[in-house]
Amino acid sequence: MSGTPPELPIVVLDALMPTAQRLVLDRRGSMVWEVESHRGHYAVKVGYPIQATADWPAQPWTALAPAREGAVLYRLGFHDFAYGEWDGGTWNFQPWREGPDLYRRWEPCRDPESRIEPDPSVALGCVEALAELHAKGWAHGDLQPAHLIVGPDRTHLIDLALARGGRVPEGYDFPFRGCLVHYEAPEIARSVLATGEAEPTQEADIYALGASLLISATGWRAVDYPDDAPRPVQRKAVADGKRRPARVRGELGDLIEAMLSHAPEDRPTIYEVGKALS
Repeated sequence: MSGTPPELPIVVLDALMPTAQRLVLDRRGSMVWEVESHRGHYAVKVGYPIQATADWPAQPWTALAPAREGAVLYRLGFHDFAYGEWDGGTWNFQPWREGPDLYRRWEPCRDPESRIEPDPSVALGCVEALAELHAKGWAHGDLQPAHLIVGPDRTHLIDLALARGGRVPEGYDFPFRGCLVHYEAPEIARSVLATGEAEPTQEADIYALGASLLISATGWRAVDYPDDAPRPVQRKAVADGKRRPARVRGELGDLIEAMLSHAPEDRPTIYEVGKALS
């Protein structure tokens, strides 16, 4: 497999024939373009393997992630998307979701001079997006503020490459080895520390959503560890439940605290969270 693609793979160019394109992201084995064409407005994801460095082992799974997400979208019954392979990995395209992510949407709440409180209707939109996924029997596995796009009409849950809940083609599948530790539930962190792998669950998604709401509203992550701590140290703090005292004001704060319960069985379901907000 070759390295970073200098431009969109030719098969994607042929399918979409872009009238405009903009590179949005290029990091850790993943590139994302915003593409406009006569066919529509799309997000194009291209994966490639991460080469080993002195600090990080090689990560070949990143090359498979776009196709795995495409297979998940197919299982979930989405429309207007496609996925496939290029000579350095895999790709997918899917409709572009317009709007700020949750962290940007609640930026005014984090201003220490501001008295603006987080809008419960925004939280409810995030809950409804996750509830749709859970109702189909899936867990997201990588829930974080950047993956909750607050659109003008509804909130979209994006980045489903790590989701679990149905069959994925074996050639595109890979083990789940945890997610961004800020949003990782204690039981996921414990499993990754013990075995190197874990199984995404809906209960872990609830924790991740609570952690996402907390950091977006306050600027503070749920668990206390040094900013530059290595991943195993971060995970040990999460597994041990080293919670920060940070809290969202009002009734939303009580709900988030319940979502961040250390034991998965103590967390509310997504339907109970939605009922509390509505």
